[in-house]
Amino acid sequence: MHLAFDLIGELERALKAAAGGDPATFEPGVRTADPRHGDFQANGVLAAAKRSGKPPRPMAEAIASALTDDVRGGFEVSVSGPGFINFAARPPLLIAWLQAHRSREDLASGASAAHAGETWVVDYSSPNTAKQMHVGHLRSAVIGEAIARLLGFTGARVVRDNHIGDWGTQYGKLIWACKRHLDEAALARDAIEEFERLYKVGNSAAESDAAVMEAARAELVKLQAGDPENLALWRRINEASLAAFQRIYGRLGIRFDETLGESFYNDKVGRVYAELSAAGISTQSEGAQVVFHPEHPRFKTQPMIVRKSDGAANYATTDLATILYRFEHFGANGILYVVDKRQGDHFEQLFLTARTWFVKLGRPLPKLEHVDFGTVLGEDGKPLKTRTGDHVKLGDLLDEAAQRAFALVTGKSPEFSEEERRTIAEIVGVGSVQYADLSQNRSSDYVFSWDKMISLEGNTAAYLLYALARIRSIFRRHGLECGDPAAESGADAFQTPGEIALARKLVKFSDALRLSMETLRPHFLCLYLYELAGDFSTFYNADKVIVPEPAARARRLLLCARTLLFLETGLDLLGLRTLERM
Repeated sequence: MHLAFDLIGELERALKAAAGGDPATFEPGVRTADPRHGDFQANGVLAAAKRSGKPPRPMAEAIASALTDDVRGGFEVSVSGPGFINFAARPPLLIAWLQAHRSREDLASGASAAHAGETWVVDYSSPNTAKQMHVGHLRSAVIGEAIARLLGFTGARVVRDNHIGDWGTQYGKLIWACKRHLDEAALARDAIEEFERLYKVGNSAAESDAAVMEAARAELVKLQAGDPENLALWRRINEASLAAFQRIYGRLGIRFDETLGESFYNDKVGRVYAELSAAGISTQSEGAQVVFHPEHPRFKTQPMIVRKSDGAANYATTDLATILYRFEHFGANGILYVVDKRQGDHFEQLFLTARTWFVKLGRPLPKLEHVDFGTVLGEDGKPLKTRTGDHVKLGDLLDEAAQRAFALVTGKSPEFSEEERRTIAEIVGVGSVQYADLSQNRSSDYVFSWDKMISLEGNTAAYLLYALARIRSIFRRHGLECGDPAAESGADAFQTPGEIALARKLVKFSDALRLSMETLRPHFLCLYLYELAGDFSTFYNADKVIVPEPAARARRLLLCARTLLFLETGLDLLGLRTLERM
């Protein structure tokens, strides 16, 4: 059988050919099976039989019998229940597949067909300038980075865009406060903290004094009109903010291709107003330009305001201009917005308006998807805060994670130098925060727990990183190079239950990638990696790797090397750094 990276895809094609007739009318529905029934299972016969009015089991048996000898040579094929077709990979196929996928390049080449030739913009993180990043910014950042990496691995050209909040009414209050209350010494110590303090000063003063509010509005008007002094202050604020953001992104391993904030679209909203009006999509209501959607149960009476009555733009205007820019400038086939689920109504209305707009003007609309996520909760079940009720600063959170990981590493490996333990602790600590988030179903809230997060037990980053280091130590102790073809030469078909179970888990790596990408849910890849590490532990405890028999030693070293490769590749796709020893 052809040793494609995606064995499910190969089985789908083989089953369609075996079914005969029009392949478009039969969807095999191959998925990962319950291990009791094999490795993969096709359940599409039941739907096909229902449509044709025929009994499903005879149909399944006929399709299974029509499979080519090539397929049957690679899999044990059986039919169970009302018409499920089961496939159990034979040991020769397992080892041949693993020998054919010996490097990250092999895996990427096999995975790249999923999104080859497509351009995707991933909009994530997007903090507001003049404010420190806090725990509320964690999920968008780590989920967005993982999805961007997965998209790139599966063949897409990815544009990572940090759509920062760097424009709007808050700048009038901030500039007013900067001109009157700026502490240059505090600015030199921590610029972002000083700007955050100044905004609070300006906001408080404006709320309690109408004259201050009017003065703040005047500062905003001057900024929007290009006043040199206000523009210089605005740039200073944003430069300090971006530098502070980058310190966090550097620790999380996050990079952006573009940082196009709301200000970038300031001169592009006029086209949005004009096109919506000329196409008859928008109308005037109480002095504002709005869009109604008569066919929608809520938005037929709840309009999207695209220009306020005072002539100012808002988030909706900027977001529409952003969609158009991404379509025209990047040639985007799809745009993903990794944003809190509480913004669901906004994105539903935005996408509906964009669809109406693009269709009316004959433009192909990119696929638009809101990749929503839940809230990080404290032990009390409420959004995670400090004891004083403030947001937990993201930098402080990562610092504490590294410190807790240092205690873990010191207890496990006290013989390492302090410098090495600190380096390992940063990787383990930051990775633990990332992984704890990614291993959850993103749509759900989750409780932040240090004890569960930084632990060598359970589905944690520390457990996976330790498993990876453990495999590296096997090769290091015996002076071998991981993945060296010479060490794997002469490997024969897997024989022991531990070998076969681990090999079967390894060939399902492609399915974990596919499921994570189809659903945009990285937790499926996390679960796979956790199970893979568990299967490796079972194999390692049952089967000694370095044995006298050359064939057995070669196939076990191959299993060690591929497990290491898949763990490292998977963790990298999730955005985690790995290490040599721990």
